[in-house]
Amino acid sequence: MIIIGITGTLGAGKGTVVEYLAEKRGFDHYSVRSFLLKEINLRGMPENRDSMVVVANELRSKNGPSYVTDQLYFEAALTGRDCIIESIRTPGEIVSLRKKGNFFLFAVDADPEIRFRRIIERKSETDHISLETFINDEAREMNTSDPNKQNLKACIREADFVLNNNGTKEELFVEVERILHQIN
Repeated sequence: MIIIGITGTLGAGKGTVVEYLAEKRGFDHYSVRSFLLKEINLRGMPENRDSMVVVANELRSKNGPSYVTDQLYFEAALTGRDCIIESIRTPGEIVSLRKKGNFFLFAVDADPEIRFRRIIERKSETDHISLETFINDEAREMNTSDPNKQNLKACIREADFVLNNNGTKEELFVEVERILHQIN
């Protein structure tokens, strides 16, 4: 069982990498976002990034920094199939997944202007935001000393492979295949 963790900046193309791995390579997909949205809905909170951050930080604070991704890993382990866990946000999640073995962390990044345009175009429930909100959201999630809060900068630094996604999807997919060849 190969476990690929996906981290990266907002709107960089993490979901595009996930879709490719799931559709073209048969990986099962386990989403932190989906896990959190279920909890948000149970609590009757609005489906937005602020709610996701609050709930994620609360769950991690109560249960440990790797709680959410550990829950997804346990679900994936029952199948024994290659899987993707998206979206890694804390160094504690990386530490926990590395201990499970056969884990590789992919970080996806792109220029901020490209990323903002992408999130506006994808029109998900958490992406109806201004450029100022986008910049502030990313700054909030980029760096912290609290192990239970998002620290994208540290996660990207820990990545086994960094994908620069400023080009086309086809260029991104070629890079993903190059990495998969290295892993295998």
